[in-house]
Amino acid sequence: MSAEATNPATPGPVVPTAARRKARPRIDLRRLGRAALLGNAARGKLPDAIGHVAEAHRAHYPDADLEPLRRAYVLAESSHRGQMRKSGEPYITHPLAVTLILAELGAETTTLTASLLHDTVEDTDVTLDQVREQFGEEVRYLVDGVTKLEKVDYGAAAEPETFRKMLVATGSDVRVMSIKLADRLHNMRTLGVMRPEKQERIAKVTRDVLIPLAERLGVQALKTELEDLVFAILHPEEYAHTRELIAENAARADDPLADISDEVRGVLREADIPAEVLIRPRHFVSVHRVSRKRGELRGADFGRLLVLVNEDADCYAVLGELHTCLTPVVSEFKDFIAVPKFNLYQSLHTAVARADGQVAEVLIRTHQMHKVAEAGVVALGNPYAPAADAPVSDAPADGERADPTRPGWLSRLLDWQKAAPDADTFWSTLREDLAQDREITVFRPDGGTLGLPEGATCVDAAYAQYGEDAHACIGARVNGRLATLSTVLKDGDTVQLLMGQDPASEPSREWLEHAHTPAARIAIQRWLATHPDSTEEPHAPVAVPTRPIPEPQAATPRTASAVVVDRPDATVRLAGCCTPVPPDEVTGFAVRGGVVTVHRVACAAVAHMKSTGRPETAVSWGDSTACRVTLVAESFGRPHLLADLTEAMAQEGAEIVSATVEPPTQQRVRHTYTVELPDAAHLPALMRAMRNVAGVYDVDRAQHQ
Repeated sequence: MSAEATNPATPGPVVPTAARRKARPRIDLRRLGRAALLGNAARGKLPDAIGHVAEAHRAHYPDADLEPLRRAYVLAESSHRGQMRKSGEPYITHPLAVTLILAELGAETTTLTASLLHDTVEDTDVTLDQVREQFGEEVRYLVDGVTKLEKVDYGAAAEPETFRKMLVATGSDVRVMSIKLADRLHNMRTLGVMRPEKQERIAKVTRDVLIPLAERLGVQALKTELEDLVFAILHPEEYAHTRELIAENAARADDPLADISDEVRGVLREADIPAEVLIRPRHFVSVHRVSRKRGELRGADFGRLLVLVNEDADCYAVLGELHTCLTPVVSEFKDFIAVPKFNLYQSLHTAVARADGQVAEVLIRTHQMHKVAEAGVVALGNPYAPAADAPVSDAPADGERADPTRPGWLSRLLDWQKAAPDADTFWSTLREDLAQDREITVFRPDGGTLGLPEGATCVDAAYAQYGEDAHACIGARVNGRLATLSTVLKDGDTVQLLMGQDPASEPSREWLEHAHTPAARIAIQRWLATHPDSTEEPHAPVAVPTRPIPEPQAATPRTASAVVVDRPDATVRLAGCCTPVPPDEVTGFAVRGGVVTVHRVACAAVAHMKSTGRPETAVSWGDSTACRVTLVAESFGRPHLLADLTEAMAQEGAEIVSATVEPPTQQRVRHTYTVELPDAAHLPALMRAMRNVAGVYDVDRAQHQ
């Protein structure tokens, strides 16, 4: 089907002559109406009125059984006989047009059968039981789902609960939504007969709800035409200006895209890569967006090149040839084959430049990828059918239901709608989610991926991966570096989520400020709703002292006596800024009162004192191996952390002289411990034991400035 639609309320789009010759002619609804009124065809003969539907269906399914379509049309025509649309055509022309849209997209027979019948239960005396008796349970289920969608009043006060029920029904089988989208497209095409205020109301609902759903289901052919029709109604002046730009470009004698496409064909022909190179005109909204982004448009901005090949490997071969033989715009390269979009879309994106500065965007994909890019879940066949009727995915060998019509976004939607505490929460989070028109892909350390909306944080990643078990998340590493849970992720980041072991872990209230996905927000809100009396800050350490622990009475001797100083009667003091211990390389500096402070050579204070001209004093370690050292532990907050840390230190023979634990900041806690060890050689083992405590991500020697 054409991505450009003519709305009777507005001027039709401008289509180049070559495109008009190849496009399927628009169906004459009045002719269909007359054919429908001629009565039923003889039993077993396909009625003339659905001949065009059969032709489009057979293009995708050459061996399809058309008998269900014949019987569905006969029932629909007889049931709707006498009903008229507001535009003046017999009502049967509407289900015929909806079914044609789906047939051109590649919908399978069951979907087309339900599409022909989609208004019968709502608008005629036909019952769901009759549909089941004549066409089976699957068709009845689809018709029932579409009937429920038809009852949705998007402006009613009960909208949240009604829409929630609608999506629950849709989620079980997305073919229901496919029929609804095709139904809305045909209604939008003929919206010109309605009052302007009603046109505007329907266009806004289409913009806010149905177009984002079409995007998430990958049905680009429906989405782009709906966008243009909404654009014409809600922004008539900008639509007219964009139409004028397209008309002016179509009237130009030269076409840079045609020249570049010829050059691309030559390159691929010489490389012996079988490929089809097409020019894809941008639809109205796309041209408008490009003009706002780039200002004055050039010829190559009005379309893109589409290269279709047979195998995945050919896509990369084409890319290599184009980047070798033409001038690539490297910043425009994107690989959606290795990492498909959340709506099943796969393609390579690149751009090549001419000497005159014209830049042509190029899409490279296989024929099958193109089919899915245009039709999304509609192109993936019947999820209940055996492999012979499913052109994309094979039925599993164990006989379980193959379900290709459940892209990741829809699966997530089904999960979080069940968890939503109430309909209003569901509705508000759904609207927020639909408003996100871009998605990023982040990688897990095991090679798996997570699809998240742009702007998502580590909090969102945690709930996307672990569900409600993410309550126990204590931190993350992003691209190998420690990061707070509020860190905003970028496309291609690798995220390792650090999980605590406490089964009673609780989410932090401040996580709500950083949660952008419905899954994360609803899970956190549900926990808070069921724990209204919880006052303790989740993940904060329990019983943490915030003042130094008094030095014990039975303290070991001070380790400064282990230092030999080349100065008689000097008092030696180990510097607290770097806490040197054997076998650190050390140096000394004389301070007031005949005291020599001993520093590690790498201490920042050493460099500072040298820069001021202060002389060094030679120092060395004596025979004693006992030491006092200050360690700083960085951790994520959790209950019982202090107890676990001090126990681990005690097991390594460390005696704690003093300890300070700072208040948590963004779920991070900083601990400073001064300890004495009988032997400095035990220090590495002590630091390892501290790092092994759950929640501790770093332990280091104190390095105060």
